[in-house]
Amino acid sequence: MVRSFREKEHCMRAARVTRTDGPQALEIGEVPDATAGPGEVLVEVKAAGVNFPDLLLTQDKYQDKPEVPFTLGGELAGVVREAPADSEFRSGDRVVASSPTGAFAELAAVPVNSVFPLPGAVGFAAGACLPMNYLTMTFALITRGGLQKGESVLVQGAAGGIGTATIQLAKALGARVISVVSSPEKADFVRSVGSDEAVLVDGFKDAVKALGGVDMVVDPVGGDRFTDSLRCLNPLGRMLVIGFTAGDIPTVKVNRLLLNNIDVRGVGWGAYAMPREGYVRREWDKLIPYLESGQVDPPIGGTFPLERAGEAVAGLGERSVLGKYVIEVGS
Repeated sequence: MVRSFREKEHCMRAARVTRTDGPQALEIGEVPDATAGPGEVLVEVKAAGVNFPDLLLTQDKYQDKPEVPFTLGGELAGVVREAPADSEFRSGDRVVASSPTGAFAELAAVPVNSVFPLPGAVGFAAGACLPMNYLTMTFALITRGGLQKGESVLVQGAAGGIGTATIQLAKALGARVISVVSSPEKADFVRSVGSDEAVLVDGFKDAVKALGGVDMVVDPVGGDRFTDSLRCLNPLGRMLVIGFTAGDIPTVKVNRLLLNNIDVRGVGWGAYAMPREGYVRREWDKLIPYLESGQVDPPIGGTFPLERAGEAVAGLGERSVLGKYVIEVGS
C-alpha cells in the first residue's frame, strides 16, 4: 500500500539494529520521526561519528544492551529543530550531541545536558567526531592522568579515533607524544596529526625505552600489549585504561606497580560525568579554545552515506581506519 504524502512527512531514514548479527545486519529504512520529550532537544542530524561501541552494539557485546530494535549511533552534529524554552538552544542553532543510541538517523532526540554549541568555524563532519573521543580524553589526560607540560605520553592504537584525539590534546597540553602503530603508513599518518615519534607495535617496548621511556600510557587496546606498556613507564608513571579493542581484558601483577612506583588508572568517562550535573558542559568548554586555535582538528578517515552505515561500522573491526569514520546524513 502506497503511503500518503502526509504519512511520509512523519517518517525519517535511520540505520537500525534489528538483530545482533554484526554490522552487516544493519537495516536502513524509514521509521517514525524521533520526537523530543521533556528536557530533550530535537536535532536535525547532519553527520554522525562512528565509534567502537557501535560495532559492539551490533554484536551484542557492549555492556549496555538496548532493547532491539534500536537506531545505532552515539554522537552527532546538526541543527536544532526544537528545544526546551528554558534552555540556551533555539531552532537553527548548530550543535553537537552525544547519546547512547539514535544518531544514525535524520532526527535525534537528545537530553539537553548532552547537547553543546558547535563553533561556527567547525564543520558538521568534524563536529561529529568530538563528543565521545575528545571529551573522553580531556577527562583521561587532565582529570585521571594529571598530565603536566613537558611530560611524555605513549599512545596505543594511535591511528584510530581515540588515538588521534589523544595525540592532539596531549600536544595542546605541552606533552611529547610517542605513538604505537601497526604499519609504516600509520606511522606517517600519526606524525601528520602531531605525534613526535612513531614506533611499530612489534618490539615497541625496546623502541620506547630507547627513546627514554614515558610518563603516561594511553591504552584503548588492552590485550597482550598491556604488560610491555607498563614496562615503558618511568617512575611515577601512569597507565590509563581506556578500553579493550583487542578483545581480551588484560590482568596486571600488582608487584610491578609496587616495585616500579607506577599506577594503573581506569578511565570511565560516562560513569563519572553523567551523574554530575553540568560537568560534561564544563569539559566541552575546555575544548573550545583548542578548536578555535586549530590545535584540535579531528582527522576524518572516510565519510559514508547513511545507506552504507554498516560498512563504516564494520571498518572498525578491520583496524584499517585512519582517524574517524563519519556518516553523512543531512545536506
